[in-house]
Amino acid sequence: MLTILGFVMIATFLVLIMMKKMSPLAALVLVPALFCVLVGKGAHLGEYVLDGIGDLAPTAAMLMFAIIYFGVMIDVGLFDPIVRLILRFCKADPVRIVVGTAVLAAVVSLDGDGSTTFMITVSAMLPLYRRLKMSVLVMTCVAATANGVMNTVPWGGPTARAATALELDAGEIFVPMIPALAVGLLFVFFLAYVLGRRERRRLGLLTLDEGDALARDAAAPGARAAEPVLAAVGGADAPAVAVAGAGGPGPVPLTKDRLPTGGGTGRGPAGTGGADPRPVGADTATTTAGDTDAAAADDPQTLDPDRPTLRPRLYWFNAALTATLLILLILQTLPIPVLFLLGAAVALTVNFPHMPDQKARIAAHSENVLNVSGMVFAAAVFTGVLTGTGMVEHMARWLVDGVPDGLGPHMAVVTGVLSIPLTYFMSNDGFYFGIVPILAEAGAAHGVSPTEIARASLVGQALHMSSPLVPAVYVLVGMAKVEFGDHTRFTVKWAALTALVVLGASLAFGII
Repeated sequence: MLTILGFVMIATFLVLIMMKKMSPLAALVLVPALFCVLVGKGAHLGEYVLDGIGDLAPTAAMLMFAIIYFGVMIDVGLFDPIVRLILRFCKADPVRIVVGTAVLAAVVSLDGDGSTTFMITVSAMLPLYRRLKMSVLVMTCVAATANGVMNTVPWGGPTARAATALELDAGEIFVPMIPALAVGLLFVFFLAYVLGRRERRRLGLLTLDEGDALARDAAAPGARAAEPVLAAVGGADAPAVAVAGAGGPGPVPLTKDRLPTGGGTGRGPAGTGGADPRPVGADTATTTAGDTDAAAADDPQTLDPDRPTLRPRLYWFNAALTATLLILLILQTLPIPVLFLLGAAVALTVNFPHMPDQKARIAAHSENVLNVSGMVFAAAVFTGVLTGTGMVEHMARWLVDGVPDGLGPHMAVVTGVLSIPLTYFMSNDGFYFGIVPILAEAGAAHGVSPTEIARASLVGQALHMSSPLVPAVYVLVGMAKVEFGDHTRFTVKWAALTALVVLGASLAFGII
C-alpha cells in the first residue's frame, strides 16, 4: 500500500504543477500532508516536517546568502563585461547564444554547486535572451542539463555520496566515467545547437550593428559612447525579414532602450517585424514586443549600463572576492552556507558602506530570497513525509525486487536505468544512501562489483538537476522568471535523453 501511495503522491504533485492547478510551493506542502493522513500517520506529520526542515536548513541558508551575494555582484557590474563579451562573440546569433549558455554553465559547474552555476549563468545570459526575445525556457533547459552532467565531479555531491555509501574511493568512481560524461556533455552542446537553430528559424538571424551606433554617437557632440545594438535580418534558414519602424523602411536597431514596435512586414503579428514571437514549444505563452519591453524594464537581471549601483572602481576587488569565494568553495575550506554568509557581508560592506544603501540592496533581492527559501522549506515537507512514512523505502524495494533474476549479471545497467527516474523523484541522499546499497548488494550476488554500481548510479544526474526536490532549480526558474511547470515540460525529455546518452557511452566504453 505504501508503494502505491508513494507513486500516486508523486504523480499527483507533478500533475498539479504541470497543469498549473497549484503553485509548486502549495503543492509541495499540501499534497504530502494529505497523503500523510491517508497512510494513517497524520499524528507524526509535525515530526516528519521538522526532520525534513532540519536536513534542508543549511541549504536554505546557503541559497539565501548566495542570492544576496550574487545579486550585489550583478548590481555593482561584475558581470557586465561578460555580457558584452558574449554579445560580441555570439554576434546576436541565437545558435551561438544557446551554445554559449551551455559552455558557460558547464565551465561554472566546475565549482560543484548548482545554485552558483545558475546564478552566474542567468545573470550573464538572461539579458541577451530578453533583448532578442528568445525563449527563456531554452536557457533554463540547457543550463540545467549541462550542470547535471558536470555535477558528477567528485566535489559536486553525487560521486562523494556514492563513494561514502559503498565505502569506495571517489576517484575510482569518477575518473573512469570521464569519457562517458564527456560524450554526455558533447550531446548537451549538440542539443544547444539544435535548440539554437530552432530559435534562429523562429526569430531570423540577428546581427550586431555597431557601425551605425558609433556613427550616430560621433554625430552627437558630447554623447556617451553607445554599446553594440542589434538589428534583425533574415537568416540562412529563416525568411528574410526587415524590421520596419514608423520612420521608414530601414532596419530598426534593438538597443537597450528600444525594441521594434512598428508594424511588421513578414508573417508574424503586427509589431514583431514579421518574426513569430512565440517561444519554442507549443505549451508556452505568446509574447509581444511590448511585453518584452515591460519584462526588461521590471527584470532586475537586465543590465542597465547607467544604473546607480555600479562600482567600476571596485571591479577588481569584487572579481578577486568572487574568485576567492569559489576557490574556497571547491576546496571545502568552510561549510558553503558560512562562505556565502561571509561573502555577502563583505560585499555589502565594501560596495555599499552606508546603511540605507545596504538595506536597499537587501530589499531589492528579497523577492528572490523569499521565493527560493520558501521552496526549500516546502520541499522539506515533501521529502520529510516521503521518507518518514517509509514510502521511499517501499518504492525502492518494489523496484529492486521487480528486477528479473536473468538481469542479475547486468545489475550495473539496471542501476543506470533506475537512476534516471529515481534521482528525479528522490533526493540524492535518499537515493545514494537508501537505494544504491540495496542495488550493490543485489549486484554482488551476481558478481557485479560495487564500483560498477557506483559509476552507473551517476547516470541520472542530468535529469536530477531539474527535479522538484532540488533547491537549486528554484534559483534557476526564479531568476529566469519562468514557471516551474513550463520548465519541467520543456526540459525533462531532453535531460532524460542526455542521461541515456551517458548510459550508452558507458556501455560502449566498457565502463559499466
